Amino acid sequence: MADKKNYYEVLGVDKKATPEEIKAAYRKLAIKYHPDRNQGDEVAAEKFKEVNEAHETLSDQQKRAAYDYELEHPGMGGFGGGFSGFGGGGFEDISDIFSSIFGGGFGGGAKAAQSAVGEDIQREMTLSFMDAAKGCKKSITYTRNEPCSACRGTGAKGGTALSTCGRCQGKGVIQQVQNTMFGRTIRQSPCPDCNGTGKIIKEKCPDCKGRGAQRKETTVSFDIPAGVDTNSYIRKRGYGQAAPNGGQAGDLIVVFRVEPHKIFTRDRFDLKIDLPISYKTAVLGGTVKVPTIDDTFDFTVPEGTQSGTVFTLRGKGIKSATRGTGNLILRVIVEIPTKISKDQKRELEKFDEEIEMKQYDKMRRYADNVEALYGKKPY
Repeated sequence: MADKKNYYEVLGVDKKATPEEIKAAYRKLAIKYHPDRNQGDEVAAEKFKEVNEAHETLSDQQKRAAYDYELEHPGMGGFGGGFSGFGGGGFEDISDIFSSIFGGGFGGGAKAAQSAVGEDIQREMTLSFMDAAKGCKKSITYTRNEPCSACRGTGAKGGTALSTCGRCQGKGVIQQVQNTMFGRTIRQSPCPDCNGTGKIIKEKCPDCKGRGAQRKETTVSFDIPAGVDTNSYIRKRGYGQAAPNGGQAGDLIVVFRVEPHKIFTRDRFDLKIDLPISYKTAVLGGTVKVPTIDDTFDFTVPEGTQSGTVFTLRGKGIKSATRGTGNLILRVIVEIPTKISKDQKRELEKFDEEIEMKQYDKMRRYADNVEALYGKKPY
């Protein structure tokens, strides 16, 4: 018992854990370390064995009581065996868990391998602001494990049929029975003869040497729809890594990063522009050329427009195939000269004196409020 791991620690539960808590912890760890998910991983296989041993003991009331006694009284006996690692309810539980995930409990190794899908490949692509807004056609070149065309990804010469592995009888896994002081335990691991596939290649494909895939440079072209933004992505089915045993290849996922623009910013499908205008145009009004993603148009600035005024122009934003067209949002910025001549200064002061205070609405209200509060005029 001194050399045995603490079953409560193995499952990550407290010694006072309820049967429901023990079962929940067991299911989570059994899925994590199951051989079908960790083919060839000896550490995971050992963890899987420990998890099942712990559950087998702690899920049985009598065995748990004997185990607890031995924990409290090491060397005094009371936890002497008479049970097997995967016997009884433990085996049924694990079959229930993996029948829906791996296609048939402990017999699902080969089935899972045969229906495996290759890994996805993710690449990043930088787009200009205009390409992202208007849509474009692009291509990307990358290296991947491409399914061998000679054997159609099976690894067998000419794509010939594979034979059933004699060692595992097509199951893809083998069982090893061990008798310990705590009883009999059963350990499962991928079959070393067929690497967990359940199939044996009689004659390897000469092109790929039986691997079923070849390392090749691949170029893929695709249409990018209008309106993509940073972190938008396109998935190209079947252009990822080749799958083992002739299964379906993974996907290529291209994630976009959109460069900023010198004039436009965007909020989803709306375009935003800071529109600088002169003091004269703000006071008297006028026409200004305003850009869109396709061209420019004439925009009439109303007389007396204040700096910071926002105009929303419907339907002049970014077009989307599924969400219509966004808006163009203009924020007017009145440019105030920072350097003027002496003559210009005199003319400006004369102009200001000639305009009555009542024409400055905001200044008049401000002056009235200050005077009412402190009895003093600010201007």
